[in-house]
Amino acid sequence: MARPEADPAGTPFSAVAGGLRVRLKVTPRSARNRVEGLAPEADGGVALKVSVTAAPEDGKANAAVIKLLAAEWDVPKSTIEVVLGAAERRKLVQLAGDPAALRRRLEDWLARHLAGRRPARAGGAE
Repeated sequence: MARPEADPAGTPFSAVAGGLRVRLKVTPRSARNRVEGLAPEADGGVALKVSVTAAPEDGKANAAVIKLLAAEWDVPKSTIEVVLGAAERRKLVQLAGDPAALRRRLEDWLARHLAGRRPARAGGAE
């Protein structure tokens, strides 16, 4: 599968027209749905490591990934689309919106996630 260029900042995020693309390494049939952290890629980039309980059949795992990421990032599921790798473990998803704002938001989320803190949900205190 063709991969986008490695992000020099060492994040799985890359800005594109109309949104932000995120590299994923997905493990289906896991014990629970969760974002596990970052995984190194062969090209020197990194991917967001995601585990879902759904089986990789009939789009179930992709739907579970989108549902999980929408909840983690507090965005509507309709703003997330698998643009590459729908039938593979390595995927590229695109989050629709302002690329710069999304990048800041997701980099902040990632920093908090990697530090062991979950981001506050909508309506909650930071």
